[in-house]
Amino acid sequence: MITTDNIALHEFIGLRTEVIDSSNKEIVGLKGKIVDETKSMLVLETMTGIKKIPKDHNKWKFSVQDKDVILFGKLLCKRPSDRTKMKP
Repeated sequence: MITTDNIALHEFIGLRTEVIDSSNKEIVGLKGKIVDETKSMLVLETMTGIKKIPKDHNKWKFSVQDKDVILFGKLLCKRPSDRTKMKP
């Protein structure tokens, strides 16, 4: 089960997210549902279509159990399969 404490160790596909800070100011505020993930990228389904956003250099907000969790992209830059095998 995904909680605010272990979200960084789980699969992100299906979660809703928002870019709250970025070195690319044009994507700040971009939000949507994660439909795919690679080692260095999240693929979001947004109101305006599919967007591929690099994980690194961004600060991400996830909503889990009616709470917001902020994660730095640098912590997420692993293959999903490698990240889910990590121990808390």
